[in-house]
Amino acid sequence: MSKDFFRSATIFYSAKRFFFLNFGISTILMLLFCPTCFLSLEGILSIAPDWVFSFLMSSALSLGGFKVEEYYNKRISWIEKPVKRLFLTAASYMVYSFIVSYILVVLYVLISVEGVNLTNINWSSMLENTLMPTFIALIIITIFISRSWLYEWRSAAIEAEQLKSENIASQYQSLKDQLNPHFLFNSLNVLSNLVYESADKSAEFIQQLSKIYRYVLEVQQEELVGLDREIGFAENYLNLQKIRFEGSLEYFIDVHHLKGYYLPPLSLQLLLENAIKHNIASLEKPLKIMIEQADGNLIVRNILQPKLTKEESKTGIGLSNIKKRYALLSNQSPNIIETEKEFIVELPLIKLNGS
Repeated sequence: MSKDFFRSATIFYSAKRFFFLNFGISTILMLLFCPTCFLSLEGILSIAPDWVFSFLMSSALSLGGFKVEEYYNKRISWIEKPVKRLFLTAASYMVYSFIVSYILVVLYVLISVEGVNLTNINWSSMLENTLMPTFIALIIITIFISRSWLYEWRSAAIEAEQLKSENIASQYQSLKDQLNPHFLFNSLNVLSNLVYESADKSAEFIQQLSKIYRYVLEVQQEELVGLDREIGFAENYLNLQKIRFEGSLEYFIDVHHLKGYYLPPLSLQLLLENAIKHNIASLEKPLKIMIEQADGNLIVRNILQPKLTKEESKTGIGLSNIKKRYALLSNQSPNIIETEKEFIVELPLIKLNGS
């Protein structure tokens, strides 16, 4: 079907609604004016001129309200300039209503009252008869203003919420997109060092890395992952680092309640990577890392034995990345504690509704 057909159908539907709305209003006014007139055909015929007049008056006032609203909707926003919009809308409509009501009242008298013409009509009386339609117009414009303001406020609120959601999703995706190349970059750096040390270690490292990278790709589009999956990944990651450090790295995992808890993906990888990156790991001073669960948190701690020469972070992520992702996903945030002997990060475990 063509666009013209749908446009015509829309116009017909709107006109139909407009007609029945004003017919209903004029009918209610006639019922209030003369309820007994509806008990007989003669009674209905006697109020027919008034009924037609009421319908025309209601239609004119309603049409004016729609047009005034349509005109200012395109030019002045309720959200940006509410006072100006209120004043101009009300003033424009009341002037329109007074002029139209006055003209219709004059025409009604000229047509329905015998002997009255433009030369002997009582103009002051016509002015008084215009007061009632103008008062009705005041009620109508109040309804139109309330409706228009509420619609625009609702649209603005929905749009703001949509923009907020899109912005949050965009921020979160941007933060997640940092992880993939960051992890690969650091892994390749480690591999380049192992190549010169041992071909066997390099081969084992590549096999382990492929398993880990598969997980990275799997969770790349997820906002949250189960604690069991993150712990499994952490074990694989630490095993990967054991290939490189052997006895210079020791780790302990004490997590028993896995079901129903969630974390931002790869949070543990970033913490473990930071611990290895910024601390000495040697046979004389093994780097010890502990992952445990307590009081609704996943606690990652490592012995604090910082390197004499600190490595600069080239990508600027890590703890900052984790904090930002928590801020976008919940009202909880990681707690970072540094003592003389330990560096501790407490990650809040997120529980989903119904889990």
